[in-house]
Amino acid sequence: MKPISYILSILIAAALVLSACAPQATPTVPPATEAPAAEITLGLVLSTLNNPFFVTLRDGAQKAADAAGVKLIVVDAQDDSAKMIAGIEDLISKNVSALLINPTDADAVVPAIQKANEAGIPVFTVDRGSNGGTVVSHIASDNVAGGKMAAEFLCNAIGGKGNVVELQGIAGTSAARDRGQGFNEYMSANCPDAKIVAQQTANFNRDEGLKVFENILQAQPDIAGVFAHNDEMILGAIQAAEAAGRTGIVFVGFDAIDDAVKAVEEGKLAATVAQQPALMGQLAVEIAVKYLSGQTVEAYIPVALSLVTK
Repeated sequence: MKPISYILSILIAAALVLSACAPQATPTVPPATEAPAAEITLGLVLSTLNNPFFVTLRDGAQKAADAAGVKLIVVDAQDDSAKMIAGIEDLISKNVSALLINPTDADAVVPAIQKANEAGIPVFTVDRGSNGGTVVSHIASDNVAGGKMAAEFLCNAIGGKGNVVELQGIAGTSAARDRGQGFNEYMSANCPDAKIVAQQTANFNRDEGLKVFENILQAQPDIAGVFAHNDEMILGAIQAAEAAGRTGIVFVGFDAIDDAVKAVEEGKLAATVAQQPALMGQLAVEIAVKYLSGQTVEAYIPVALSLVTK
């Protein structure tokens, strides 16, 4: 009789041979873990809540979060990149499920987004983009197209000629860059008899729009039209013109905040490009929740633009 150890070795060898001859299964990757809505916490980091546009965006996001049954933490960066980075890092330390970021500066925000990437927290950008880091989806209007829309209206309104002023947003933001690009490309190609005599930043701020335009009015005795990268600046410019007794200037803004729409109705503002901030906030939350539930989402989620006129 053979020893038991000898018999066992024969059986093990046979099993190994059979295993080697059998067809090999294709490796599989487990699906992404689906997070129940009650366990999802989203961090919404906004450039500022001192601007009605972003207040409306926040409200749209909160409404969508409530409807989806998820928690939303809102951070106000007060137009300060350092505060934005600190806010993002704080949300990372709290291990939020995803970050929804509206950058104050497209370059300055990159290291913070990269930290979120390293922590495995998905990032979504809203209204304004980032120049780096991994972003799942960008939810925004086409700001280049919006700038062109504003330029076309302004060019027609001034009869294709005259001195034009451009009030620019915060340098480094994608919104200022893209709106300015669209505006200037259209004016250069389609409105050659109009001359842009001043291009100055007023940082998306109404008070700065007033002060900057006061100085421009003193330097430029003849102005046919003004385009501002947002409504806050254009409303400040209108105040400056009224105080100086300057009439006949065509003003065009961007965002369609409530005060701007009212100014259009009153005939003070000729037009403003509407972005639908509430819808942006809503879509940002819905897309993030969809992604966290394991569904595929698009890299760019467009939000339609329209022109508001009297």
